[in-house]
Amino acid sequence: MTEVRLRFAPSPTGYLHIGGLRTALYNYLFAKANHGKMVLRIEDTDRTRFVEGAIEGLIQSLKWAGIDYDEGVFMEDGKIVERGDYGPYIQSERLDIYQKYVDQLLEEGHAYYCFCSKDRLDHLREEQKIKGQIPRYDGLCRSVPLDEARERIAKGEKAVVRLKLPENMDIKFHDAVRGDITINTNEMDDQVLMKSDGFPTYHMAVVVDDHLMKITHIVRGEEWLPSTPKHIYLYDCFGWEKPQYVHLPGVLNADHKKLSKRQGDVSVEDFKNRGYLPEGLINYLALVGWSPKDNEEILSMKDLIDQFSFDRVSKAGGVFDKNKLDWVNAHYIKELPVDDLVDLSIPELVKAGLISQDFVQGHRDWLKLLLETVRESLSRIEEVPEKTAFLFGNLEVTEEEAKDQLASDQIGDLLGALKEELDSVDQVDQEFAKTVMKRIQKKTGIKGKGLYMPTRAALTGNVHGPELSNIMELLGKEKMLERINQILNK
Repeated sequence: MTEVRLRFAPSPTGYLHIGGLRTALYNYLFAKANHGKMVLRIEDTDRTRFVEGAIEGLIQSLKWAGIDYDEGVFMEDGKIVERGDYGPYIQSERLDIYQKYVDQLLEEGHAYYCFCSKDRLDHLREEQKIKGQIPRYDGLCRSVPLDEARERIAKGEKAVVRLKLPENMDIKFHDAVRGDITINTNEMDDQVLMKSDGFPTYHMAVVVDDHLMKITHIVRGEEWLPSTPKHIYLYDCFGWEKPQYVHLPGVLNADHKKLSKRQGDVSVEDFKNRGYLPEGLINYLALVGWSPKDNEEILSMKDLIDQFSFDRVSKAGGVFDKNKLDWVNAHYIKELPVDDLVDLSIPELVKAGLISQDFVQGHRDWLKLLLETVRESLSRIEEVPEKTAFLFGNLEVTEEEAKDQLASDQIGDLLGALKEELDSVDQVDQEFAKTVMKRIQKKTGIKGKGLYMPTRAALTGNVHGPELSNIMELLGKEKMLERINQILNK
């Protein structure tokens, strides 16, 4: 059997879009589910859009997300390296390879040199639009003999190489998501294969690379569906075996439009910076356009690999629901080892000015208790400062219900008894925090909500929140006394 081989082939034009991560994920899941390999290839032939550092960013984003591809482009000791038997894996390093195959197409009459200027092409397209025609090249240079074209180029004329499509021919192919597709060549353009600067277009390079790298399945966004017949025809021109095609539905926002930067976070880096865990983002993203057989919603990478297939990928675009993502991410935060949660939360707490980097030294256990206390309320790591702020600085009572509790007739007796208990100990430890409320109940006769809600309001400014004994231990004796005195003095 032929080894299953897939590739993720982004352009280094900036950040990795969340839709690009989903494409990479589906490639990875299918490769692993079928004991195959996944390749990371960099398609950088459009030099006008190249962004410095983008390749490094792509590699780091995939690594963070847990997409452990097998060959292609990697980072090693801070440098870009290539590993595998089918390199180079960066297209700008493969120009001689493309030239060889373009020359073959020219010699065999499947391609031709085009000398038309940009002005002529722009004018042609405008005319076609006015007449309601499909904008396409009119084939003016098709009749230029190859020898004459080469002479003109030798004398300094600029030319591109175009694919010579046959007239009125149906091109058919099967897509794993969309089924059988037929497009007639009269609806297609004589696509440019090689630009005048010697760089191939996507359409030429992708076919050559996928063939030479033995790619068996091409999994990409639905925006490439109209280009696929041109690629099919190129495979036929070369006499090569065609891969299987899978065109994925788009990732949409709540308005069912393509997810874009204008609507907020769209890059993998954005989601990482906001405190989404890779496990949460990957789990949710897999479900945006694909569904498992039993409609489970919490799936590890191993679960996804075990269950993934293209026959359960939807034709319709998947809506990216950030509330659902938060729910999935919250599950993984609850499952995270507390030491990992602390490590992820420290930068957020420092950035918010709640603690200093020096504070971290010697307060590890306190930070672990802090994060265990608020863990249940977290959807994202970026929420840690907001959820823990009540423990830092001065007491602020803004909640009306808390103000009502602190205005009760029994507040003096209740807080007086708590103050007496605090005065009797050197520090607030776990044993004190877990038993003190029973002793206050016995002393004052106050019980239930009348006991707990005013106490919580006096210590946190709110009547609802995390475990009260944890809050006492986190605040410590001095801060508890400070807050009690603040309320009693009012």
